[in-house]
Amino acid sequence: MEFETIPGVGEKTAAALSELDNAEEALRDGDVAALSNAPGITVGRAAAIARGAIRREHDDPGGFLATDRATELYRDALELVQSRTVTNYANRRLETLFPTGSASRIEEVRAFARDALEHEPDPEVLDALSGVEPLSEPPTVRVRERCIATADAERYADAKSTFPELSIEVVEDARGIAELARSYSTVVVLDETFAGIDVAGDVRVLPDAADRIDELVPERLLNFFAENRETLQAAAAVHDAANLDPACDTDALEDALSRLSDDGTIVGDDELTRLTNAVSDLDAAVSTAESVANDRLRDVIRERDVTIEGTDFLSLVEQGARVDSLLGRELEDEFDGALAAAREHFVESLGLVGSEAAFAEQIFPENPSFPLEHDEAAVGRLRTELKAGRDRRAAKLKAELASDLQTLRDPVETLVGDALELDVKLAVSRFARDFDCVFPEFTGAAGEGEPGSFAIEGGRSPLLDVPFEDVDPVDYDVAGVTLLSGVNSGGKTSTLDLVGLIVVLAHMGLPVPADSVTLSRFSELHYYAKSQGTLDAGAFESTLRDFANLTDGAADRLVLVDELESITEPGASAKIIAGILEELAEQGAAAVFVSHLAGGIREASDVSVAVDGIEAVGLENGELVVNRSPVKDHLARSTPELIVEKLAGENDTTFYSRLLEKF
Repeated sequence: MEFETIPGVGEKTAAALSELDNAEEALRDGDVAALSNAPGITVGRAAAIARGAIRREHDDPGGFLATDRATELYRDALELVQSRTVTNYANRRLETLFPTGSASRIEEVRAFARDALEHEPDPEVLDALSGVEPLSEPPTVRVRERCIATADAERYADAKSTFPELSIEVVEDARGIAELARSYSTVVVLDETFAGIDVAGDVRVLPDAADRIDELVPERLLNFFAENRETLQAAAAVHDAANLDPACDTDALEDALSRLSDDGTIVGDDELTRLTNAVSDLDAAVSTAESVANDRLRDVIRERDVTIEGTDFLSLVEQGARVDSLLGRELEDEFDGALAAAREHFVESLGLVGSEAAFAEQIFPENPSFPLEHDEAAVGRLRTELKAGRDRRAAKLKAELASDLQTLRDPVETLVGDALELDVKLAVSRFARDFDCVFPEFTGAAGEGEPGSFAIEGGRSPLLDVPFEDVDPVDYDVAGVTLLSGVNSGGKTSTLDLVGLIVVLAHMGLPVPADSVTLSRFSELHYYAKSQGTLDAGAFESTLRDFANLTDGAADRLVLVDELESITEPGASAKIIAGILEELAEQGAAAVFVSHLAGGIREASDVSVAVDGIEAVGLENGELVVNRSPVKDHLARSTPELIVEKLAGENDTTFYSRLLEKF
């Protein structure tokens, strides 16, 4: 894949992506977590790259979110879904969902979302997901008992990169290999010219060593599984709780993991445990065995009926007098018993067997002395044998376990990936369930013969600062250009937000919070939020330029504008808005302009402009009672008019009645 063909990817980013083993797959799947493992690529940058790859695939030029407010609505919509994820992966993965005018992309996500809704969120599944995260590669661990040997400089360089865990040694001849064999438990020779070499030790001539990494360095695979133990177990639990078919035998996986410690060493093998403990406890066992013999001899000497007082005799002996010179043959049997006790304790405490146990006679020789002393050289020889036995046993078990795990290496990637993708689906499912969502129906691309349109039934916005169940449903449909009027605080802006939110979600391919929705497929969403106060001359000019560009654009856009009249004086505003609406109507575009000047705008316009109204039906205890669904072809009454009407009905004075006639 030519990474630089992805929108927004330059030479430097393409080089970083090329260092990933699975960049093409990650781009195809929108795997933000995997892409962010490329050097120098942040999570945010990875999401942007994934979106660029998706746009390229679906021939999407981008730019659907044409204004800041449209982008804010998208972020709000995305947050509604992201807040229902459990894993960081799913949160990042959802960043690849974005609104688009591409029919193929919308349908691709809709298919994904339909599948997502088949998954019912289960507390047990969500709890298991909390332990799942993308698999990680463990740090390189040095293996000191094995080495790679070669006489070739090029092979040496390749081996350095292929086997970072091992020492790579340069040799010239068989003598060099023999020297290495005395220092390492295993020597792997890469040069075929050394085949048939006859040297002591475990020396293997393997020209194809690079193809046998798991065999020669099983620690790499074992450390991977040890590093990811909790994630693998959590992913298996997710599949079990969700009744999903796992990509591997989870019982076999759990069995293999039970034989592996957190630091990648083998556990659960009695023989390896015995040898490991023997090496660790060797010095302590020697010291304790000496104490056993010496304590026994002290007791015997104290109790012995001799001319020299026992305590004096003990003092002489401890000063270096030989036992045989002081007592001749009198204590020989006692010494033999103490020596036998020392040897027996030593062998039993370390669990020595076979030739290992025979070392007890060398470590504690038959030369009567007090205190009893050991032979340190013999201890060293035993230590060497125990270590060699331990390392051989460990290597054998590591190789066996690595062989078992090797068949699971690729399947566990799928196991974890499926669990993480389930979290993405469950987030969509939870969103749809929490907000009673349905899939909208697209009627075709806007601007194809008919003006763009939308029709919402029972729409409820989850962005309002009230519990969702308390939100009043809204019915609203628009075709072409429309003015939306209504009382202050009657819900005009929230209606506009609802329309924008539903349009964004629909063009993301997601279900929307409504009973039903039909709409055109738009290429861009232009949403202009309410201006904060009258603009100065420069800002006013800039705003007019924006709208000039807007009216010069394509007909398949949706334009939402909230109280544009606030940019300047009301009289001028009505004329400006009328001019903009005329241009949009001529295009056949779809637009909703919220305005308190609907009557004046309609009078100033040279084309017929539809006016809808959010009607307040009255006042109760000083509060407006509002019908939140806009009434078609209706200019809504203002709040002042309602107040005057209320006062006219409550008082006999003619002032209020005459004032009411002014409206």
